[in-house]
Order: sequence, then C-alpha cells, then structure tokens
Amino acid sequence: MSTPNRETRDARPEVWAGAECTVNRVGEDYFDQLALGGHDARLADLDLLASLKVTAVRYPVLWERTAPRGVERADFTWADERLARLRELNLRPVVGLVHHGSGPLETNLLDAAFAEKLARYARAVARRYPWVADYTPVNEPLTTARFSALYGHWYPHARDPRPFARALVNQCRAVVLSMRAVREVNPEARLVQTEDLGKTYSTPQLAYQAEFENERRWLTCDLLTGRVTRAHALWDYLTKSCGVAADDLLWFADNPCPPDIVGINHYLTSERFLDHRRARYPAHTHGGNGRDAYADVEAVRVCAEGLSGPRVLLREAWKRYGLPVAVTEVHLGCTREEQMRWLKEVWDAACALREEEGADVRAVTVWSAFGSHDWHNLLTRAEGRYEPGVFDVRGAGAPRPTALAPMVRALSERGAYEHPALDGAGWWRRLERLCYPPVARRSSARKASASGVAHSGAGGGSRPILITGATGTLGRALARVCRARGLAYELLARADMDIADARSVASALDAYEPWAVVNAAGYVRVDDAEVDAERCARENAEGPAVLARECARRGGVALVTFSSDLVFDGAKRAPYVESDAPAPLNVYGRTKLAAERGVLAAMPDALVVRTSAFFGPWDEYNFVTAVVRALARGERFAAASDETVSPTYVPDLAHATLDLLLDGGRGVWHLANAGETTWAELARRAAALFGYDARLVDALPSSSFARPAARPLYTALASERASLMPTLEDALGRYAREREERPRARAARAQSGD
Repeated sequence: MSTPNRETRDARPEVWAGAECTVNRVGEDYFDQLALGGHDARLADLDLLASLKVTAVRYPVLWERTAPRGVERADFTWADERLARLRELNLRPVVGLVHHGSGPLETNLLDAAFAEKLARYARAVARRYPWVADYTPVNEPLTTARFSALYGHWYPHARDPRPFARALVNQCRAVVLSMRAVREVNPEARLVQTEDLGKTYSTPQLAYQAEFENERRWLTCDLLTGRVTRAHALWDYLTKSCGVAADDLLWFADNPCPPDIVGINHYLTSERFLDHRRARYPAHTHGGNGRDAYADVEAVRVCAEGLSGPRVLLREAWKRYGLPVAVTEVHLGCTREEQMRWLKEVWDAACALREEEGADVRAVTVWSAFGSHDWHNLLTRAEGRYEPGVFDVRGAGAPRPTALAPMVRALSERGAYEHPALDGAGWWRRLERLCYPPVARRSSARKASASGVAHSGAGGGSRPILITGATGTLGRALARVCRARGLAYELLARADMDIADARSVASALDAYEPWAVVNAAGYVRVDDAEVDAERCARENAEGPAVLARECARRGGVALVTFSSDLVFDGAKRAPYVESDAPAPLNVYGRTKLAAERGVLAAMPDALVVRTSAFFGPWDEYNFVTAVVRALARGERFAAASDETVSPTYVPDLAHATLDLLLDGGRGVWHLANAGETTWAELARRAAALFGYDARLVDALPSSSFARPAARPLYTALASERASLMPTLEDALGRYAREREERPRARAARAQSGD
C-alpha cells in the first residue's frame, strides 16, 4: 500500500462541494435534478459555492443535457458559461459526464456501443476544456446498474443478474475508454471514481448472502484496477450466473484504469441488514435470492451496535487499493442539526484516519449543496419533495444559506466548527433509531455504541434552548420536537421565568446560559382579550420585548417569538405575505403587532414567526380534534363558512421553526401549511378523513357566532421569503395517521410494561 508523504499526512482533507445533478430516465421520462432545483438557471450559485471557501466542486457536463442528439450537435453553451465562472472563482471542477443516467435516447446501459459513444463525448469535452484536470465519467456504476438493471427502478428497467452485469461492465468500460480519450488531450487528467460502498450484515443463516453483497460492492474499482481475473471471488458469479464473457472481464486486466482518487459516497441507509425472520418486518422489506426468503432493512434501524460508519469504509477502501480516497458525497435528508452532525461525523472520521493511521484521505465533499428532489422514492416519481442542503432553494430570490453554510466555511478555513446543536448525538447514535427488535450484527454482540442521550434539560453540559410556555400547546410541542431531535432544551413555566419581568428573565438566562430562547408563551384567549386588554398586552407585547432586550444585552443568544395572522384585517382577500401592512381588528392582534415591533426594535436579528390556527395530534384542544370528537359522537358541529384561514399543523410548525432558528433566520417569517380553507371546509375535510358524515357540519356565517372580538374574514398566509411547510392536504393526512396509530402505540407500550 502506498504511503502519503509527511506533508500530505499532516494536512487536513480538502473540503469540496457538489450540486445534485442526476438525470435519470424512467420509461420515456427524464428526471433532471438541475432543472428541478433551478440550479441550471442560476449562474450566481457558483459564487455561493465560492463563498464556502471550498477548493473543488463536483460539477456536471452531462451527456444527456449537452449532446442529446449526438456529439456533432452538442451545445456547450451552458457548460461554457459555468466552467468559465468556476475557473474565475478558482474552484477546481471535477467534471461528471453521466450521473445515474443511461445516456441520450440513442443509447442505454445495455447498448454494446455505450462505452464507445460516451468516450466520443468525453473526447469532445476534453477538447472543449483542455484545462480541466479531474473527471468522473460515470458516477456510481455499480449502484446505477443495480437500480437500473437488477431492481428495475430506472431505465432500461431490467430485473435480472444478466442485464445488471452487462450494465456494470458497459459503464466501467466507458470509464476506461473515456479517460483514455480525455488523456489524449490532457495526459495529466485524473480519474475520481465514485461509488456507494455501504456494507451488508445479516443473521448467521444469511451470512453467505451478506458476504456476497460485501464483495459485490467493490466491483466498480475491482474492474477498473484489473483485479477481476479468474482468481476473483465473484468470477464464477459474473461468468456463470450473469453470463459475462471471460474476455470482457479480462479486458479490464489488460486495460487497467485505476482511479487517482477512490470516491466513497456514503449514506446512512446504504448499510443493510438481512434477516430470515420476515415476520419481524413490514411486507415491503421482504425479498429473497431464490434460495432463502428474507427481509432487507436499513441496518441502522435494527443493529444494536449501530453502523460501521465512514471511518471503517474509508479504511477498507484505503487498505484494499492503496490509492488516495475521498468522501465524494456527504448528505443527509433530515432536520438541520442532524445534517450538521452527520457532516461532523464524516469529517472527524476522515481527519482521524489521516492523522492516526496515515491514510491518504484527500477530501470530504458536501453534497447536494442546493438540495435534492424526490430521492425518498429513488427518483421514480415526481412528487416534489425537497430536501435542503447547504442552501435552500425554496423562495423567489437567491438560495438561502442554511446552518450548514457557516459550518462548511469553518471546516474549509479552520478544519473545525462548534455549535451547541453538535453536542447531541445524531439519530443514528440514539436508541430511538431502532424500529425493529434489535439484533447483533455479529455473533458476539459488542456493547451498543449507539446509546441514548439525555433529551430533557441541558443534557451533558450542552447549552440548551429555553422554551417558554410550558402549559401551552406550542411550548409542549416544541419541547417534544427538541427531544426527538436530540436538542438540549429547558421548558419553562411562568414560575420559572416571567417573560414580562426583566429581573426574572435575567436570572433565568444567567442560570441556564441558553444559546437560544423560543418564546411560546402568551395570552391566547382572543375574545377575553377585549375585556382583559392590560393583561393581554403584558403577556403578548411587553414580555417578548423584555426577552429581546435581555437576549440582545448578552449577545449570542438567539430569540424566536410567535405572532399571528390576526395582525391583518382581511381586506386583501389574497394570501398575506411578510411585507403586507398589518392592520389588526382586535386587541389580541394589536398586542401581537406591538410585540413584533418591540422585539425587532430591540433585537433586529430576532426571528418573528407569524402563524395561523393550530391543529395537531398531541393535544385535544384544537379545532380539527374538536370536529373529530364531536362527529364521532354523532353530534352536529357548527363552523364559520366565510372566514378563510391557513390551518397550521403544530409538528410542522415546530420543526420549521427550529430549522429556521438553526439557520440564523431573522425578521418576520410566515409559517403555515400551504393552502387555505374556511373553517366549515376544514371541518368537512376532517369528517372525510375519518369516515364521518360531513352532513353533520353546519356551515354558518361568522355573524352567527357571538364573539366579542372582531375577526377578519380572510387571513390566509403565504411567504414571499420561502415556503417551508408542507401542504395542508399532506398535513391532514399525517394528522389522521397519527390519531389512528396512537391507540396501537398505547397498547404496545402497555403490553411491554413501558
């Protein structure tokens, strides 16, 4: 194995970035991530990448996009502009030619001429950009072959070992021929070959299958390095089971093209566990190999010891090939602090492997810089589900930096980053991750490395988030979500901190030393406020302003407070956005507006969240739950037919608020589930969800309800900054599932004695 020189060994890895750029085909349809995320139309995105201080960018010059009608008719306009800008910004491109694709319509992964056709395109790219030094001709050949020709997810939708092996061999041959063509132009060009190297574990009965899959994961680099000879562990599988001609495999031994960097794309879900006890797992996990039937599940959800993790995979690749290695994709579709924790874990693993074992780990790549779409269904359906990355593209303006952006910049510049959210363990290191009866990965179980962490209180010395409103719906929901996300918090009642009393606030801030305060306290009785205006003003207006002054005085303590759709008068009759002028009609709305102004005057960096009518599964005192309970008893339910609102699902609100807090959000934001409805329509939708008679809902004009406080007839909310919440329809569906699952969960806990 080669040994890096002292300079290489001592320096920390570089930080790279990459934009999710998959162009995959399903049937006759192409799914283009660059178009879905809008990156293909935003040249200024490259300046955002440069602001991260990364040294290189994995960047697409994709075959399907550039030469869909042949190399002779290729249009390099888009690539010309972007590669030129990368060069101006001193960002080294690692150019990708095929990214989970199958090429233009004239070819596919099973085409005998696929490799030669891609090589012709690669030569054209190299001639166009002779200064480009790094290439990934085909991203993840093995993974793409599995998804396209073994599992049938992508074109050509085969489901058999023979087309799988042919697709793999064709792609790897394309890599060899493409690099040969590129090096005719630039002899110093380097191959950065990427692959997902996730491991497989199993019960003893299925050890043979796990061993096979763990050997198969290396096939991309084994072929490129000429290791697949008659002595290779999978020679018989490839030649006999898959029908690959011996000469086609030996061609690689005669034409080796070892990667200059072995790139590992590691995802939490890539490590799998095979279990013959299928009854333990849901039906969609069931499968088999013709010899045994078994469930194939995410190892993190069942293995007591947790995952092998990035350090193990990097070490295995380094020892197997003796070639420089890099993590070429680091991404986690999850909440913001979990994305940060995953990046930290991968970064720490790469640094430790360099420092302690002398491995030549060149880089860690922050992937999906501008997020990704629909990877939850493996890009098989356009459902519009978006996962933010270093930047969030939801919004009309430039992509918004998330909490990952300052972290990436700090790792690039200093190699380290600190944030209180990083003190907690990632969900993959907590016991809640176990969805199934836990099993040992190996015959002798080690002590679980994924032990739980404290979820209430500061927990392990971490600076907490202070949450006010311990007796309210939102305060309790925020605490619940913090607990689920492993964020240290303290939930305070008025006796613990009176937000309108500066001395009480100062005492609590000094005692708990929070890094953030989320104010969910307040006066919520809209009608009572008309006759209790002084108390309402104290709780809703004075209290938040006091919090803002005390947080600002300390510096470094972030603040979130909540406002209401009732700051508007309803005259607009179109969804209100953040810049619309408030004009409250009642005392409650006026106190909320006063709070907004007082907080932002004292602390311009504070986050003010305007939201709307709550509903959720965790309390019994909200409109939707009241409808369901009444209809379940066969009672009639009256609701206003002329008041339009944007109902807000409390779990979504809590998650979105915490994400914005971590992102450093400031100013006024509207957070409500996308969509609008009248109260009567909402009641009917709730009836339909649970199968009750919607005719029991009485739709009445608002004037029929005797209420002291004036109500605007239209307060639907939208955002001109970014729409961060799921649709109302989606939220109602999840509410219904949660309500239906609660009795089963209680029964299960009772049975287990918990």
